[in-house]
Amino acid sequence: MTKQTAGRDQLGDFAPKFAELNDDILFGEVWSRETELSARDRSMITCASLLTQGAPQLEAHMKIAHQNGVTKEEMIELITHLAFYTGWPKAWSAFGLAKEIF
Repeated sequence: MTKQTAGRDQLGDFAPKFAELNDDILFGEVWSRETELSARDRSMITCASLLTQGAPQLEAHMKIAHQNGVTKEEMIELITHLAFYTGWPKAWSAFGLAKEIF
């Protein structure tokens, strides 16, 4: 997994502690625990969670998922499955992102 610096890049001067927690703890320690759960699987779980929330971070995490080996078919299935649990409009929005990314 590549070292994450988005927190420091975007918020380092404004919210340095939050940036540190984002980069060092969330992405540095939690995401690096690949013997417990692969980066690919973490990406699937994260995309599912963000999709259900309608969170704008879904786009960035879909790109990470693609880099972590999630296939177009898997992302389509994830969105289709969740459409019935999270809502049709969120699924439509997620498909728009997936078409651009995959």
